[in-house]
Amino acid sequence: MVQVDEFFGYRELGLPDRVYVDRHRASTHSGPPACARETPMISGYNTPMEWKDQDVLRYSRNILLREIGPEGQEKLFSSSALVVGAGGLGSPALLYLAAAGVGRIGVIDGDRVDLSNLNRQTIHAETSVGRSKAESAGASLRAFRSDLEVDVHDTALTAGNALDLFRRYSVVIDGSDNFPTKYLCSDASVLTGVPLIHAGVLRYGGQILPVVPPRGPCLRCLLPEIPPRKDAPTCSEAGILGASAGVVGSWQAVEAVKLLLGIGEPAAGRMLLVIDTIAPSVTTHPVEKDPNCPACGISPRILPPLSPARYSLDRSCAL
Repeated sequence: MVQVDEFFGYRELGLPDRVYVDRHRASTHSGPPACARETPMISGYNTPMEWKDQDVLRYSRNILLREIGPEGQEKLFSSSALVVGAGGLGSPALLYLAAAGVGRIGVIDGDRVDLSNLNRQTIHAETSVGRSKAESAGASLRAFRSDLEVDVHDTALTAGNALDLFRRYSVVIDGSDNFPTKYLCSDASVLTGVPLIHAGVLRYGGQILPVVPPRGPCLRCLLPEIPPRKDAPTCSEAGILGASAGVVGSWQAVEAVKLLLGIGEPAAGRMLLVIDTIAPSVTTHPVEKDPNCPACGISPRILPPLSPARYSLDRSCAL
């Protein structure tokens, strides 16, 4: 492990974007506050690594946060994340996970970039129109961070591949745009035990629900079955402000980092966050695990192998 006193701390001397070693501050680094310890940390990061000067500089602002420090940064380097959907939610989530230093990022999306996507899907460019979203996102991530390991899955998430894909990653972010895929993500999270950051957006806002098995709750604790298509408009029908998707997707990345590091208030498994950017307001709604939930309840009915018929595709952005 890197020694904290090698570089932790800073002394701003009026020079922007420079970080200086303050060995006294390094020696008094006390770790996360008590509240941070309540959030479960995803275990398994004990691999020693050698720091390069460029790593110290690039991640210096992360390292200065006492809840992260160099040890936390090493955990991020050793972690992995899968983002389902390279769209309005996936775009900011992918970029901020890469910026945070997550070592391996997978992106799965079977769609192609359309010109109408570009008001919110900022990981793509005009030159990407017509290209596979997964490949376009992968290229953007590699250009942003050359040492990042990127897994490009140019296909849809299905009942046949979801469980295997989830098991390959430390955490999953749901940036999908339809009800069945969102329920598939939630069910796969419950069955594999891999934490999921669920979200949905429409018009000027959205909601986030971290799913952390076996603590619960999952998406089916809120709505046991996939709602009918008529109950939810699509982005093409109702519209969406791109920056609102950016807010929600960025928040998903924050929740994922919190889970990877075990820091912050334990929103995971406890509450639904509802974000309204035009009001503006952020409200939290406590959500309890439903003992009768068909996925994570006492007698679950959704078991492997998953049936494709349960997740017939019906596109919507709203959930």
